[in-house]
Amino acid sequence: MDLVQKEHERLWKRLKSSKQINDIQATIDLLQEARNTIAADPTKASITLAKLQNPVKASFDATNESLKETHSSLNKYTKALDKLFKDRPLPSTEYDALSSSPALVNRAIAMHLLREGQFSVASTFLSEISKSGYDTGDTDTLSLDQLQSGEIRKQFATMYHILHELKEESNLLPAIQWAREHSEALEARGSNLEFELCRLQFVWLFHGGKDQQASIASGRQAALEYARREFHAFLPRHLREIQKLMGAMAFCPNLEDSPYRAIFNNPTAWTDVAHSFTREFCSLLGLSADSPLYIAATAGAIALPTLQKLQTIMKAKRTEWTTQNELPVEIPLPPSYLFHSIFVCPVSKEQTTDQNPPMMMPCGHVIAQESLTRLSKGSKFKCPYCPNESHPRDARKVFL
Repeated sequence: MDLVQKEHERLWKRLKSSKQINDIQATIDLLQEARNTIAADPTKASITLAKLQNPVKASFDATNESLKETHSSLNKYTKALDKLFKDRPLPSTEYDALSSSPALVNRAIAMHLLREGQFSVASTFLSEISKSGYDTGDTDTLSLDQLQSGEIRKQFATMYHILHELKEESNLLPAIQWAREHSEALEARGSNLEFELCRLQFVWLFHGGKDQQASIASGRQAALEYARREFHAFLPRHLREIQKLMGAMAFCPNLEDSPYRAIFNNPTAWTDVAHSFTREFCSLLGLSADSPLYIAATAGAIALPTLQKLQTIMKAKRTEWTTQNELPVEIPLPPSYLFHSIFVCPVSKEQTTDQNPPMMMPCGHVIAQESLTRLSKGSKFKCPYCPNESHPRDARKVFL
């Protein structure tokens, strides 16, 4: 990895210090000047072109020489990558879970483009889908027809406008306005987004607002006026937090050494509130905060080394994995990627599915339906984990 990092830094320095862009621009300027001279006086065309020959040739030679050095560095970087990441065949399978659901794949791509703010690309993609005659049947929350209607695009355009104001302009007012317009839905979710935004607005004003060079007294006065005007609506739910904000006023000359330093000097405050806004905005649309396509690709990248190793072992042992609806091994994903509870049958050691759901016996122990069928054979049987006996018809399906 050190070799790759070294070559990357070398290539980056060469690209930054390369003069080829300046050389090309100088050639363009030279040609433009000659063109203007000829246009002004056509009789000077011959002499102007004659004077142009040597400078243009010298410029081309310099550009080609610079490109040779760049290509040499790029080849070394590529070789370092190839040496570190050896070429291995990807796991192959005869069963393609997505081949029978092109509408789902197309919708995931279109939604990803919209969520990333690539509205023109998404529009072109949806237009091409329509021309190709793909099935646009609705199988989930949003169909391709709904995406093509443009309503979801307007929603994401609004989101990106607010995020731009928040991140680039340090303007919280559009986000606060949106939170107030959707306060009922946010409160139903137990969200504190509106208060988080107003609290950050208070801190921003406290530090001087747009005029960061403003005096401490003027910033504190602006923050107090904002608190009197806006915080009364938050008193029932956020009295403790508001008291902390007001108490910080007493430590204003020495805020760095006060108990309120973390509130007024939080370097990630703006990033955190932007993430909270994105999460709540998407949740009101019935969507996750992150793109499903991004999550699927990341989870697949995490699982790929394990699946490659498994494929090598199975090939050596001449075995095959025949179950299509579940993975052959456990894949350790980050906690943020665990979206629902799962149950692994203690008898078969297999994860339950919709076709093989968990079943709870009268004694309280839970096993998979297929294990229940094998153990009972349609008659009374003994629980594999306790002395109690029961009939399979007494078992109840468990919903996770």
